[in-house]
Amino acid sequence: MKKNEKFIITINREVGSGGRTVGRKLAERLGVKYYDKALVKGLTEKYGLSLKEIERLKANDEKKSWWDEFNRFYHSFTGGSVSEDIPTTASMFETERRILQGLASQESCVVAGRSTFLIFREWPNHVNVFIQASLSHRIQRIIERQHVTTQHAIDIISELDAGREAYIKKYSDKSRYDTRHYQLVLSMDDLSEDDAVNVIMAYVEGVMK
Repeated sequence: MKKNEKFIITINREVGSGGRTVGRKLAERLGVKYYDKALVKGLTEKYGLSLKEIERLKANDEKKSWWDEFNRFYHSFTGGSVSEDIPTTASMFETERRILQGLASQESCVVAGRSTFLIFREWPNHVNVFIQASLSHRIQRIIERQHVTTQHAIDIISELDAGREAYIKKYSDKSRYDTRHYQLVLSMDDLSEDDAVNVIMAYVEGVMK
């Protein structure tokens, strides 16, 4: 990574690993914005963005005004709920890709989501991070955070793991569990979220030139 140029750090994670929180804290430490699927979904719904609308904005050279409007929207949305809905059409995948790449082209950021390693695999000046944990760790964290039974936690993990992998497989021949897609892979079993941020920061600072 080049220190004086825009950079992007992607966070792919297993549900229950704490990866989303790590991503938020990492962005705070770096002094950059944090984006995830909930923000993208909220943006498309609030402003009616679609592939057609994105192309219209680009064609009419309205990207700057759109970016200013998104900044206002971002601050109003960050306190909202997180959705785990899975898009079912190629159009939605492409819309998500265009929006995230548009955001990354504007400024340095941390982006979390199941498809980010794929979306930014050819992006200059990036680091892809994968955050995982043992099944027992993930179950316990979900029980504590969502106040559900052990079986419910297992069901949540099973459903989301399968859904996220199927989502990637639908649009590529890649697997999100293939560690060759990432520069850094962390297991959270013996790490706190702050510990994980420290490890990522150390790595980033080591490769920045």
